[in-house]
Amino acid sequence: MNFVKNVGSTDKIARIVIGALLILLALTGTIGWWGWIGVVPIATALMGWCPAYSLLGIKTCPTENPPSAFL
Repeated sequence: MNFVKNVGSTDKIARIVIGALLILLALTGTIGWWGWIGVVPIATALMGWCPAYSLLGIKTCPTENPPSAFL
């Protein structure tokens, strides 16, 4: 299976920050064990591919072939 990158750089940063925050809150006992779900956004950011984005047809990274400009 070929995974086409669909997570852009801004999206990656947001995923890493949110994932790390959830894990940190889980480690401190603030939100409980479910905070370990923060591993998922970190993993998708590191892979550059999100399965939910693929299902929904969302792509936050730049396209490989940008549309040509009208002259």
